[in-house]
Amino acid sequence: MADEVILLDFCISMFGMRVRIALAEKGINYEYKEQDILMNKSDLLLKMNPVHKKIPVLIHNNNPVCESSIIVQYIDEVWNDKNPLMPSDPYERAQARFWVDYIDKKLYENSSRTWTTKGEEQEAAQKEFIDHFKLLEQQLGNKPYFGGDSFGFVDVSLISFYCWFYAWEKVGNFSIGESCPKLIEWAKRCMERDSVAKSLQDEKTIYEFLLEYKKSLGIE
Repeated sequence: MADEVILLDFCISMFGMRVRIALAEKGINYEYKEQDILMNKSDLLLKMNPVHKKIPVLIHNNNPVCESSIIVQYIDEVWNDKNPLMPSDPYERAQARFWVDYIDKKLYENSSRTWTTKGEEQEAAQKEFIDHFKLLEQQLGNKPYFGGDSFGFVDVSLISFYCWFYAWEKVGNFSIGESCPKLIEWAKRCMERDSVAKSLQDEKTIYEFLLEYKKSLGIE
């Protein structure tokens, strides 16, 4: 019997995009179910992720797996016959997990401060945000990908943020690319992969969403 794979997701979520990239890398067919996470969370989402009540959720043969970084690792372990995403060496795997944890805690949690604040507070937030990218750029070094020659776990986890750059920069009036040119080169290299290009959301769509979201928060 074939695997039944369902993805509960929200189209512009960078965390959902991670999972879509991983599924594409493995060539896995799945059913996509868009979720209204802002206004009307579905009964299926609440049932499959009763703890956090968030997307993405991968449902594999009726068994839910939650949290994007965990889902990507699960996908890599279950469908391990094609395009491995995690390093085979235990230390390198630990390092990959460390940097993905860094991305989640430093980038996502600080991104909103770049456009919800004003004046000196905003300038400080944007500088801190770019500093996080600079550290990741240092970690990348001159390698094609974070794990070396192969596209892997850290790349999957970070590239999904790339399509948000335009929106953050436009709304916050600052530039990530000017400070981190090597990271932009890396992103363009990743975008040459079908799995990435077909999984990332259009940057203009994200920008329009962010403008509307900002308006809904009453932020001028």
